[in-house]
Amino acid sequence: MTIQAQLLIAVLAPLIGAILAGLLGKKLGKVMTHRITIIGVLIAFLFSVKWFFGFLWGDAVAVDVTVYEWARFGEVSIQIGFLLDSLTSIMMLVVTFVSLMVHIYSIGYMHDDKGYQRFFSYISLFTFSMLMLVMSNNFLQLFFGWEAVGVVSYLLIGFWYQKDSAIFANMKAFLVNRVGDFGFLLGIGGIFLLFGTFDYAPIFKTMGQAEELVSLGGQQQVNALALVGLDQTFPVWGELEWSAISFICISLFIGAMGKSAQVPLHVWLPDSMEGPTPISALIHAATMVTAGVFMVARMSPLFEFSDTALAMVTLIGAMTALFMGLVAIVQNDIKRIIAYSTLSQLGYMVVALGVSAYSAAIFHLFTHAFFKALLFLGAGSVIVALHHEQDIRKMGGLYKKLPITYWCTLIGTLALIGTPLFSGFYSKDTIISAVAAAEGGFSGFAYFSVLAGVLVTAIYSIRLLLLVFHGKPRMKQEQFDHLAESPRVITWPLIALAIPSLLAGFVFAKELLFRSFFRDSITVLEHHDVLKAVELHFSDALSFALHGLMSPVFLMLISGVVIAVVVYGWAPRFITMWAVFLKPFKKLLEKKFFFDEFNQKVFAQGSHWLGQVFWRYGDKAIIDEGIIDGGASALKSIALKLRKLQTGYLFHYALFMLIGLVGFLAWLLFRG
Repeated sequence: MTIQAQLLIAVLAPLIGAILAGLLGKKLGKVMTHRITIIGVLIAFLFSVKWFFGFLWGDAVAVDVTVYEWARFGEVSIQIGFLLDSLTSIMMLVVTFVSLMVHIYSIGYMHDDKGYQRFFSYISLFTFSMLMLVMSNNFLQLFFGWEAVGVVSYLLIGFWYQKDSAIFANMKAFLVNRVGDFGFLLGIGGIFLLFGTFDYAPIFKTMGQAEELVSLGGQQQVNALALVGLDQTFPVWGELEWSAISFICISLFIGAMGKSAQVPLHVWLPDSMEGPTPISALIHAATMVTAGVFMVARMSPLFEFSDTALAMVTLIGAMTALFMGLVAIVQNDIKRIIAYSTLSQLGYMVVALGVSAYSAAIFHLFTHAFFKALLFLGAGSVIVALHHEQDIRKMGGLYKKLPITYWCTLIGTLALIGTPLFSGFYSKDTIISAVAAAEGGFSGFAYFSVLAGVLVTAIYSIRLLLLVFHGKPRMKQEQFDHLAESPRVITWPLIALAIPSLLAGFVFAKELLFRSFFRDSITVLEHHDVLKAVELHFSDALSFALHGLMSPVFLMLISGVVIAVVVYGWAPRFITMWAVFLKPFKKLLEKKFFFDEFNQKVFAQGSHWLGQVFWRYGDKAIIDEGIIDGGASALKSIALKLRKLQTGYLFHYALFMLIGLVGFLAWLLFRG
């Protein structure tokens, strides 16, 4: 079987499952519907495993395949094709594995839902859309996948469309992402204007020539761009001009800010928890929200030549990592706590991108997908057991009744906070060490944010664990006595996700971070390579974990755990003291830094006010009353005056004819 055939099978199998489930779901029944969609995703997963390990331990090489030409405009050819390299393979593995677990989990979670077949059709269609995004070899196909996951996300967030809150949430996600997509389109337009093509290959080839000039000839980045003809500037505002590369990279990153929920375009993700819990795991923890991170890593040949763009990426990521983690501390909805945790961890990935530690960002994406999907599905197991109760203040003592869910959630929590030997430790500590070694713009603030973020992450994570699973039950004793562990169709995916959450970092850290796994897919200029400093402490996974025990990161981790245990476990009166003495700060966090209020006042109400002004003084005053009604009134007034000339007397008409004749003769006389 040719590689092209394999790629087509891998990407189309989930699409076929989605079509069959969507069109024939009622006839097929529930069992056949989930079997067909699971088989489709399983096929894609098996190919992903093959290709991932081929790049990891085999001798696989990157493949760029054109399937067919979709359109041609002059010399511009728009093609449908696939790029299979190490970055594609790891993204495919993440997408298909998490999707497979979510499909299986949803059999139990959505069992009694009336939209069962529709749900499986949607999540299978999402998997196809995400695969199209990560496998594309050109910008237009990337944009197709980018928008397709947005559309399916809209459908899934509003899956329970009978709820007003769900409709509000999916519309909010749709509108906020349109802001990011406007920047993304500007970036794609800039790419075409500068390079004359939408295909990755010629773009990366040109940027590779510039990279070679920098690495071998000692050229500065600007000089290297000039030598390959990429030193153009774009007008931004008035006489202000930006480097074309910087303009493109910043525009593309604005798109990433929307899709990967970075400040200030993050406001849609917490509200998206209105969708079913499996959706939170699939879209808003492991796959769709990482699309922006993937895109920036894919475009590393461009970003490496814009220090301005990298500084912006670093700043936005640092703000998101710290501020969104702080908001998680005061949340009481179990899913929203994990959602804000996702925002914070995405901030870590973006910071890594900003300091050119692209492989560290993708590795954290890789490990985070497992333990965050595990936490979301664990939360779903709790919600099912408690008959859809999501307030952690009404839980407690659940480890006795839900042992499998508890131990899996504990593994996910330990991975999230960066406990040595767990997967999250290797990826998060690598990012923090890389930021410490960075010298680019805002790297100092970024280091403070990611280091303080360790403390914050430990506090909200242990708080959730204590309030949900430990202490006395905060529910009716009768309800507590009737609690039971979730069915195996729910717990098995938890166990499957717990294994890589525990072992993925230990097994893959060295290969993915410090070997040549990303050699054909990620570009890092030599003077930007901060991971060299981290590699000095990484001889093997065990020694790196032991070294981590003596780092300031581990000190912050232990401090956060102690604070959480004392405040929420041993001495709950500290919560009252926190509420009294830090009331303004607590309110600031409860209001989520007033981002929603600002958007409502400035953008929503501002747009409404602007629309009222245009309607009142433009549409109504100028067009309706001025041009349309005013024109008719003026014509009527003129007609009323002219009608007075129609007297009906013959001598009046003779007089007018005489006056006309005299006027005509006078005109002829003066003309001659």
